Amino acid sequence: MARIAVTVDGTSASTAVLQRAVATARASGASLIGVFVIDAGWADFIGSDWQSSRNARQGFLDYVHEEQRRHADAARAQFNAATQDLPDARFSLLVGEPAEEVVRLMANGGADMLFAGSGVFQACGRPSVKSLARILRRRVRQPLHFV
Repeated sequence: MARIAVTVDGTSASTAVLQRAVATARASGASLIGVFVIDAGWADFIGSDWQSSRNARQGFLDYVHEEQRRHADAARAQFNAATQDLPDARFSLLVGEPAEEVVRLMANGGADMLFAGSGVFQACGRPSVKSLARILRRRVRQPLHFV
């Protein structure tokens, strides 16, 4: 049985790609894996002397972590609502640098096909997420569908 992975972030950026992935899974009988990545690189991105105050830096990191948790919950709800009639659908929460985690999932045989939205993960990710599409095109060997 084929396995399809789809990036989901709980925002409108992943609505169309999720719909296409669900339709493809339904038509082909494939299993579907919804993927959300909690971006663990914020601490390195903002540096250690941010606003010259450890408390301000930690407060910002706590805020980012809470926002990412909120997006993860929204992504899970979005995925579950879209896949409630699919017999083999599951949601996967990964932690790390978003592009690297999706590439790793695919390289380790996590799916046979990947659906990704060009704006996915940008609501709560670092600016580097804007290069997600380019990185995935270059490094994912399985069929890749961008919406």
